[in-house]
Amino acid sequence: MSLGLSRRGLLLGAASAAALPRLALGQEGSRTTHGLSSFGELKYPADFPRFDYVNPEAPRGGRFSSQLTTTFGNQSGDTFNTLNVYVLRGDGAPGMNLTFDSLMVRALDEPDALYGLLARAVEIAGDGLTYRFRLRPQARFHDGSRLTAHDAAFSFRILKEKGHPEIAEVIRDMTDAVAEAEDTLVVTFAEGRSRDLPLIVAQLPVFSAAWWKGRDFEASTLEVPIGSGPYRVGRLDVGRFIEFERVPDYWAAELPVSVGQNNFDAVRYECFRDRQVAFEAFKGGAYTYREEFTARVWATGYDFPAVAEGRVVRTTIPDATPSGTQGWWINTRREAFRDPRVREAIGLCFDFEWTNANLMFGAYKRTASYFENSDLKAEGPPSAEELALLEPLRAQLPPEVFGPAWTPPASDGSGRDRANLSRAVALLKEAGCTREGSSMRLPGGKPLTIEFLDNNPSLEPHTQGFVRNLGLVGIPATIRTVDASQYQSRLKDFDFDLTSRRYANGLTPGAEMRQSYGSRAAGISGSNNLPGIASPAIDALIDKAASATSRAELVTACRALDRVLRAGRYWVPMWYSASHRLAVWDVYGRPERGPAYGTGAPATWWHDAARARRIGRT
Repeated sequence: MSLGLSRRGLLLGAASAAALPRLALGQEGSRTTHGLSSFGELKYPADFPRFDYVNPEAPRGGRFSSQLTTTFGNQSGDTFNTLNVYVLRGDGAPGMNLTFDSLMVRALDEPDALYGLLARAVEIAGDGLTYRFRLRPQARFHDGSRLTAHDAAFSFRILKEKGHPEIAEVIRDMTDAVAEAEDTLVVTFAEGRSRDLPLIVAQLPVFSAAWWKGRDFEASTLEVPIGSGPYRVGRLDVGRFIEFERVPDYWAAELPVSVGQNNFDAVRYECFRDRQVAFEAFKGGAYTYREEFTARVWATGYDFPAVAEGRVVRTTIPDATPSGTQGWWINTRREAFRDPRVREAIGLCFDFEWTNANLMFGAYKRTASYFENSDLKAEGPPSAEELALLEPLRAQLPPEVFGPAWTPPASDGSGRDRANLSRAVALLKEAGCTREGSSMRLPGGKPLTIEFLDNNPSLEPHTQGFVRNLGLVGIPATIRTVDASQYQSRLKDFDFDLTSRRYANGLTPGAEMRQSYGSRAAGISGSNNLPGIASPAIDALIDKAASATSRAELVTACRALDRVLRAGRYWVPMWYSASHRLAVWDVYGRPERGPAYGTGAPATWWHDAARARRIGRT
């Protein structure tokens, strides 16, 4: 998952639709386009001047400083020891995606549309299995060397062969990437490839083949790679902070996909192993942009002088994206947790209502769906369209899939709801567990115990009540907080009982879901399939979602998939909020109308010199 930072392009080569060349593929039905989307829908024409959510007159200068909030590749978020973030080894530095360009970039006011950055046009064969990208001849790496189709072909092939499983698995149906000429990249895909695979490939980073020659792509390294993006690595202190300097002669600075963006002279990310320390650092002005994820802190923590004096301002921005799947994931690879009745019993011991009221100031709603806060969420009994997908899989599915979608039961808010705990005990007994004194034993006689693994103590207050209730039903539970490196290592090896994680889902989910919920990923070290989901029925429904040819088909497939995933009790769902809570030192400007799908920061924000002078932060 990336930071959601839009990258930019170059004005040169931004042609109108009429001026786009017809690139002969020798196949009837091929078409040329300036953009891509899952279902062929594009808001912006070929000659668009800029995205609607940017300020084309935004001033340049100043700096943006924050923490990493969304990770991808090998990033841990709390520390870093490598600048190579696209492989499995090491803890990747935040912000490295700012240094690399891709063929195309997202428009943040459309669900899934991409427009050309390195690529000025793409021709798609009639069978959808060959994409020929025409690259802009002016594309340059930071050392001044030309970026060509050979670099793109090298990048895509090596990411498939040696990239992080999060990437390599998703693009495995990319059969090849070949430089037909300096400015022509031909990418081919396997029969049956997922609908969105070309879009995923079009957003992959492009590396310098010359720079990587003779270097180990899989190695953890602090050597700064050559990129072509709007920023390059500047100062850094390993594990503490990294700063990126805006490239003054960035080759793509005037492209429509770049106008009004990349406005800061420097973008800096701070790393903290402790959330309270991070908050204190923000209060002291060590960094100036903070997205607040802790309701208690949002409700009670912002009473420091800078807020009262107006030097720090708070705002809430609606979040139109699916809220993702946040929860405690249960490792079904472990024998103790293979029975879904045991997993459901564990979930019944978490009292969300008490937790929300007493620890989170009632700020959250309970998550029930894998596609919460979207029209992809399953509601009520399955529709006729959903049943058409589910019926052929009936023999592999629990009967409840064909009734109302499962939702976690509400509690009485007491913190130890007797009805839910009694139901948990009954489920454990149904699964063959027996109670001996205060200990619940598995069918083989081993005690049933749980260790909650995390790398940050911030969830301990929320987990402690959970632990207490588990003890009441005879399951001793402990909380183990380890350092970031050990945490990453244990997750890579699936060495945990339960661990917390939030998966961010896009508006048009597809093949990437295989990496989180697919059977193949369950056995791949470092994959996102933490619970070890291995179900042919789920695989089949992911395939349906990935190959949907219309949004209506996608909605149906995702709703059916949602029902089956929820019935598996693979997680104990936590909570969500359909808004971004932002606290910033008052030194920033932002467009009046921001993007629908994201905050727009730092890409579309800018340094406001007048505001900065007012609060004494010039």
